Amino acid sequence: MEKEQCCCHKTKERSQEEYKNLLNRLNRIEGQIRGIRNMVEKDAYCTDILVQVAAANAALNSFSKVLLANHMRTCVVDDIRAGKDETIDELVATIQKLMR
Repeated sequence: MEKEQCCCHKTKERSQEEYKNLLNRLNRIEGQIRGIRNMVEKDAYCTDILVQVAAANAALNSFSKVLLANHMRTCVVDDIRAGKDETIDELVATIQKLMR
C-alpha cells in the first residue's frame, strides 16, 4: 500500500480489514454520486434526485461514523496513553466540524 502525502503531517496505518471496509464504502458512495449525476443528465424528476442525494448523504455520514469510531479506538487512545492530552482538543474540534 503506497500512501500519498497530504496536507497534514500525521498518517495512520490501517489494518487490511479497515482499509478494505473504508474503500468499499467510498466506492459505493462514488457510485451513488455518479448515479445522481446521471439522473441530472437525464432530466430525472427533482424529488427522485433528492431521494438519492439523501441516500448519498446518509452513506457519507455512516462512513464518517465508522472512521471516527476507528480513530477514537486507535489514535486517540494511543495518544492519551502516551500523555498527548492535546488529542482531546483535536477530537472535540473534529466532532464540532462533523456536527455542523
